[in-house]
Amino acid sequence: MTQHITTDIAIIGAGVIGLAIAERLLAEGRDVVLIDPDDPGMGASYGNAGTIADYAVDPVGTPAVLRNLPSLLFNRNSPLSIRHAALPSLTPWLLRFAKQSLPGPARRNAEAIAGLLHEAGPMWQDLSLRVSGAGILQHRGCLYLYQTPKEFRAAEAAMESRRAHGVTVDLLDAAGLAKLEPGLPPMAGAAFFPKAIFLNDPGRMMALLAANVMEGARLIRARATKLTRQITGVTVEGKGLHLHAARVILAAGAHSRGLALQAGDRIPLETERGYHVEWDMPKALLTRPACPTSRGFYLCPMDRRLRAAGTVELGGLSAPPSPHRIAQLVEGVRRIFPDLPETPDRTWMGFRPSLPDSLPVIGVSKGGAEVIHAYGHGHLGVTMAPVTARIVADLVAGRAAHMDLGPVSPGRF
Repeated sequence: MTQHITTDIAIIGAGVIGLAIAERLLAEGRDVVLIDPDDPGMGASYGNAGTIADYAVDPVGTPAVLRNLPSLLFNRNSPLSIRHAALPSLTPWLLRFAKQSLPGPARRNAEAIAGLLHEAGPMWQDLSLRVSGAGILQHRGCLYLYQTPKEFRAAEAAMESRRAHGVTVDLLDAAGLAKLEPGLPPMAGAAFFPKAIFLNDPGRMMALLAANVMEGARLIRARATKLTRQITGVTVEGKGLHLHAARVILAAGAHSRGLALQAGDRIPLETERGYHVEWDMPKALLTRPACPTSRGFYLCPMDRRLRAAGTVELGGLSAPPSPHRIAQLVEGVRRIFPDLPETPDRTWMGFRPSLPDSLPVIGVSKGGAEVIHAYGHGHLGVTMAPVTARIVADLVAGRAAHMDLGPVSPGRF
């Protein structure tokens, strides 16, 4: 049975971005409908590393990554890899990614990311209070781990670059790291981001945020497949769905490209397939997130479990999870904590929306302000959610933006 609905604002996508936008708009008195075929706040919003990564100012594409790109992409054990079957369709995206990895573009992208991240921590603290989730926020900082002296020596220049963007970071030698995290095996050292915040249960935070939003919004369990502009707004259609909205906010994450094209915007959005594995445990092995930088994943002390989340596989939305990627993740974790069981208690794969410049798409459609884009946050969707919500609320209300939106404009492509 088709649902015929009329609303002021329809948000396509009920992940963390869509929910944060809905929460902000509801507070401003807007009539909001959320459209998503799945439970609110699931997918990548649930399965991530839980870090509010306001220190993560570097884009994925940098000159160093560009120099090593062939070995990174085609080594099946690399933290950044590609499904070979997807290579033909990915080639245009990879060429854009290579261009954005050059020194000038990479520097500009880092500046833009830093601008978006500047207020992420305080805004998450405010949001958590509004949804009764303050206890999930852990103010313990985050670690980058360096397993060899060579890696640790190279960290100094990299951290100076982050400090130039306003990031607070301290370098810890082996003894300092051991004092901070005695459960870790010996390492050469670490970079410690003391202001970083951590969600020790992202799924629980998503549930609280969704519950708050559902007190004022309506949720339509359907997949939007068609957008049609009309004089009075936008029609959204799908199986069992026919909705008319004065304004549509496209926040469907990795599923946004086709809808964006229907809105009149050609966006080079591709899909990263991210993984996590978890072991249940009554006592944590460490007290804050820690990333062994050479391996490309985070060790995350979640509530009563250890989650290892990360690695990047470019490969689209349709292929099943890769057993090799899961096995690689398990092997990497057990090299650090060899006493863990060989088989984790659960595994997961989710989809991240990825742009070649590592910046999201936030702004009005070139076809008109009745469609607003808000997706493509890559590894920083949870971190940037309340920041994106503020930008979108300003766009809806016609207020001046509090930052330059040129770097994230859908028209930049």
